[in-house]
Amino acid sequence: MQKGYIFDLDGTIYLSNELIEGAQEAITELRDRGDKVVFLTNKSIARRKDYVEKLNGLGIQVSLEEVVNSNYITAHYLKKKMKSNEKVFVIGEEPLFEELLEEGILLTPSWEDAKFVVLGWDRSFTYEKINAAFQAWKNGAILIATNPDRTCPVEDGELPDCAAMIGALEAVTGEPITAITGKPSALMAEFVMKTVLGMAPNQCIMVGDRLETDIKMANIAGMTSVLVLTGITNEEALKNASIQPDHVLASVAAIPSAV
Repeated sequence: MQKGYIFDLDGTIYLSNELIEGAQEAITELRDRGDKVVFLTNKSIARRKDYVEKLNGLGIQVSLEEVVNSNYITAHYLKKKMKSNEKVFVIGEEPLFEELLEEGILLTPSWEDAKFVVLGWDRSFTYEKINAAFQAWKNGAILIATNPDRTCPVEDGELPDCAAMIGALEAVTGEPITAITGKPSALMAEFVMKTVLGMAPNQCIMVGDRLETDIKMANIAGMTSVLVLTGITNEEALKNASIQPDHVLASVAAIPSAV
């Protein structure tokens, strides 16, 4: 039976600009035997086409249709929820703005006429932005976020991710934001399985380095979950975790033979 392999990127396929050893060979082997491959990332500070360029540059040939990011999923969520004249106030970086606009989402620079506020990872996050989102919420706007990641793995450690923006808004509103569109959301899982791969959950294998996003999404959706130890989660953290994967591998290099 043909399988669909869904790979996280940061901490799974590469760290910063360094490819995980054996990743290219593993992807090639899966494709050569007829399996499908898709790359799935929560990171909102780069466009899908940026990931295509990066992966191609690292030696893994991919098309735009094989890459899904949280910006793209957020746009699809908004299309389902928004009425034709409603607008979105965005906190995030240029790739998030650009990809929402590409999907036809109406954006506004003013919180006063926003029906939705989208929170993405923003390395220029300020008090003014917190206040604008808060005022929009008080005015009836719905708060959503691209992803719940606390940190992003890089070569020399970790960086604060979108959870910092979510935490700031939840602290001042006193309630959880309405929706998170990226992993581990059912929205992202269903989109990748049905729209991108066209496969049932028992045909899909999710490979990632983070328990609370990659593995949790796979487990809830009924996919096979594979944790690799090249990113955020280490063996010590795994021992005491409430979320457990179906398989644990040292790296993605072992995927073709192990799963």
